Amino acid sequence: MKIVIKHHCWKIIFLLILALSGQGGQTFAQSNHGLNDTIFTQAVVYNGDTIEAKTLENIFLYATLTEAQMNDRAKYNRLRNAVYVTYPFARRAGIIMNDINAKLERISIKAARKNYIQSREKELKKEFTTPLTDLSIYQGKVLMKLINRETGNNCYEIIKEYRGGFNARVYQTVAFFFNSNLKQSYDARNEDILIEKFVKEVQRMYGYQDIQKPIVKMVDM
Repeated sequence: MKIVIKHHCWKIIFLLILALSGQGGQTFAQSNHGLNDTIFTQAVVYNGDTIEAKTLENIFLYATLTEAQMNDRAKYNRLRNAVYVTYPFARRAGIIMNDINAKLERISIKAARKNYIQSREKELKKEFTTPLTDLSIYQGKVLMKLINRETGNNCYEIIKEYRGGFNARVYQTVAFFFNSNLKQSYDARNEDILIEKFVKEVQRMYGYQDIQKPIVKMVDM
């Protein structure tokens, strides 16, 4: 059977082809890449085969902390907070007490030493009495360690030097009832390594430098 297509039918078919071609051309025009464009991508060679490589989004996995882990985290945060609160006081007190110790090295007369200590004691009380009363017992323990760090002397030695041996023993007895110890030392490499870590954090945050501690021998009054 012979199919006969009239002349005007060719026109219709031709117009359809043009329309389809136009739609296709429009699609390629809107695309970022054409059929013959080169698209660069990352790849790795594995056992002689080149495989496309992509970086996947991060996947976060969370697990419920155990009771022991929660307690450890609470202790960690408590100590960190105590250092952040007390270190500025310890640093300022250390600067003043180191200056006092350096001046006392040049004063040999007992009465003159006593008068000088009393005058500087007023300065310490004026600056620290109010803020220190707001500290908790735990923060006070941390403060004593930090004062040792800043001065090179424990609080018992400082009180003994400034207020006499009897007063030092009285304060030590009071500290005992509060489960504390004025004679506690500071060991940045072992026992107090975590406190030292937090101190370094505070120093970086506020641009503090370690205080140069003079080598001073405490002398009984």
